[in-house]
Amino acid sequence: MKEKTPIISIVGRSNSGKTTLAVKLVRELKQIGYRVATIKHSHHALELDTEGKDSWWYSKAGADTVIVVSPAMIGVIRQTPQEMPLSKIMDAYIADIDVVIVEGYKAEAVPKMEVFRTEVSDELVCKGDKNLLAVIGDKNPEIGVPFFHIQDNLSAIVDFLVVFIGSTTRK
Repeated sequence: MKEKTPIISIVGRSNSGKTTLAVKLVRELKQIGYRVATIKHSHHALELDTEGKDSWWYSKAGADTVIVVSPAMIGVIRQTPQEMPLSKIMDAYIADIDVVIVEGYKAEAVPKMEVFRTEVSDELVCKGDKNLLAVIGDKNPEIGVPFFHIQDNLSAIVDFLVVFIGSTTRK
C-alpha cells in the first residue's frame, strides 16, 4: 500500500504573495533534503506547450497525453474532460516525494496555510476552515491558529512544516 504523501496548500487572495512564499518554502525544504513536488491550481485555461514545437502539434492533433522526455526532465500534457480532483492528481503523478506544496485548492479538504495581507484584503479566505493550520501575513487575525509574520519568519514556517510533515507520515 502506497504511503500517503503529505500535502500543504498555500491559499490566499490574488496578489497576497502565495507563489513567492511557496517558492521560498520549496527552496528551503530542498536545502534540508526533502523531495518536493508542487501543484498550481488555476481557474484559467493552461497553455503549457510552445506553438510550432512537435509536442504542440501532437496536442493539436488530438493526442490525449503528450510526454516530452529529455535527459534531465519529463513533461506531461494530458487532456481531461473536466478538472481532476487533487486526490486523483496525487495518485497519477506524485511518486517518490516527501511533501507536496499546492498553491490554491482552497475548497479542498487538505491542510492549508493562508497568506494574509491587509493591503490586499481584511478578510481571510479560509476563516473557519478546520483544515487551516496557520496564517502567514502582515497582521495576526487572531483566529486560534499559529501566526507567522511574512517578513521575518521563514525559518519558523519551515520548522512548522517539518513538524507537520513528520506528523503526517508513517515511520
